[in-house]
Parts: sequence; structure tokens; C-alpha cells
Amino acid sequence: MNKLLVTLFAVFCFSSSVQAQGNIEAGKAKSVTCIACHGTDGNSPSDLYPKIAGQHTSYLEKQLQEFKSGTRNDPIMAGMVMAFSDQDIKDLAAFYSSQAPTPETVKPEIVEAGQKLYMGGDIERQIPACTACHGPRGNGLELAKFPKISNQHPAYLKTQLEKFRSKARDNDVNGMMVDVAAKLTDKDIELLSHYISALH
Repeated sequence: MNKLLVTLFAVFCFSSSVQAQGNIEAGKAKSVTCIACHGTDGNSPSDLYPKIAGQHTSYLEKQLQEFKSGTRNDPIMAGMVMAFSDQDIKDLAAFYSSQAPTPETVKPEIVEAGQKLYMGGDIERQIPACTACHGPRGNGLELAKFPKISNQHPAYLKTQLEKFRSKARDNDVNGMMVDVAAKLTDKDIELLSHYISALH
């Protein structure tokens, strides 16, 4: 009897976890409303909008849920996601995370200075290394919902860092990005935006 209960419980947990997953093909079909800004495969043709191809599913789901709830403020995205169900969000996240991001390039003179700040931070200014959360290649951390930031448009990265610095965006975990960005100068942000984009 106990073995049967354990087996049924395991099957139930497995089926629940399967149901909780997004469907790539369903997400592709639903992505038709996203194409204008994010492109057919999540590689936005405009640097006003982020590349979301290859982004972690957990991060994409978090952002879409927070656009819907208003935790992350963006009038365009709020309107787009208002009618999305939880399953729609999971399906879209599954589709976009399965796509490959297009690479960015950076000028050689940016690399040395950018690498120093990204990899080591700045002890005197109490700026932690970006690698602590985003990793040496900018791949982030799926379980912690830390995003992939490599291959992103430099202009988009710059805008987001400026928004964190001004607290116009504050949906980061425990205010970590707000705290870090508050210590960055305009020059730091410009440098990091270009360096990070080419971390691939």
C-alpha cells in the first residue's frame, strides 16, 4: 500500500511539473503579437527593445508576470500582456528561450577597461563584480532569475542601468541592481553596456 501511495504521489508530482512547463510550439504561435518589437525569433531589430532570444525561461516568466501586475512599469508591455494567462506566459517564455541570440561586437579598446570593472568591480567605490550574479560570460543564473545579459543591444543595457540608477526600474531581487547602479557613473554605464553586449 505504501509503495502504491509513493508511486501515485511521484506520478502526480511529475504530471504537475509537466503541466507547469511551457510549450515551444504554442509559444511560437502566440508570439505573433510580439514580432513588431522583438522580431520573429526574439532578436529585436531595434535597440529600443531587448533581445529576448535565448533568455532564461524563469527570467522571462518573471518579467512578463511583473509587467502584467505593474511591478515593472512599462505602458507598452502592460497593454500587451494584460490578457495573457499564466500558460500563455509559460509558452512564450519557452519559445523565446529556445531561440538563439544574435551576437554583438565591441571595439578592442573597450575590452580592457570594461573587463576590469565587470570582472573585478571597484573596491574603493564599493561596486561588486558583475560576475557575482551574471557570470564571466554574462549568462546569468536560471534558478536565481538572474538574466543573461550578453548579446544584448548596448543601448538597451545602457537604458536599463540608467533606469535602475534613477529607480525608474526597481523590480530587481532585493534591490541589488538599484544599489549597484546608484554607484555607477555615466562613463561606467557606457563602458559596461558595450563590454557586456559582446560577452559570448
